[in-house]
Amino acid sequence: MTLTQDELKRIAAYKAVDFVKSNMVLGLGTGSTAKHAVDRIGELLRQGKLENIVGIPTSKKTQEQALSLNIPLSDLDAHPVIDLSIDGADEVDPCLNLVKGRGGSLLREKMIEGASKKFVVIVDESKMVKHIGGSKMALPVETVPFCWKFTAERLRRVMEGYGCEAKLRLGEKGKAFVTDNGNYIVDMYLEKDMGDLNAVSDEILRLPGVVEHGMFLDMASTVIVAGELGVKIKNKHSSY
Repeated sequence: MTLTQDELKRIAAYKAVDFVKSNMVLGLGTGSTAKHAVDRIGELLRQGKLENIVGIPTSKKTQEQALSLNIPLSDLDAHPVIDLSIDGADEVDPCLNLVKGRGGSLLREKMIEGASKKFVVIVDESKMVKHIGGSKMALPVETVPFCWKFTAERLRRVMEGYGCEAKLRLGEKGKAFVTDNGNYIVDMYLEKDMGDLNAVSDEILRLPGVVEHGMFLDMASTVIVAGELGVKIKNKHSSY
């Protein structure tokens, strides 16, 4: 029997929730994979198998989901250190660097996951790439709406050596997609390996119209990969 992509996501998500213990402050991710983890945490709370959990949601969507499951919520101001965050990713490279944000929540995700003692990433095997940008899907960059074309052009120039195209993300009715923070997203499509990701990251973040980008470098402590042959757990600093 072949498992669907959604079933693989659920398997990885449930495995990640094994890391959750009572009395933890948890970063709750956003997206189709993280949704399964949040559902599972809600279920374990309801069954009394977990107690005294505080959730820190990475998006309005996750906040609504968590509230509907009666998961107690707070924020980074009240809890500047988070015990564990669980979230999906759009790409994972061999060094466990990630691309996130194709769902549009990259800024809050990065703030919350960057404040976490442990960050467990859940993916199905289709998300594993040889290098960041390798899936030929978008590397998202959150920008201020003010003169976004100017910023998109500057971004394109920064990334020019990697065969880059920059496109404004569109939402409903062909209007610009707006993030939870009231910003736009410029999706960068890359042809080539960027090499030194930290250098590219710094260059992107130096552009004044850029708020944040979707490369999560050296942040994941564990990546759980669900595939046809079962679940693999990859920890930082261990080889593939």
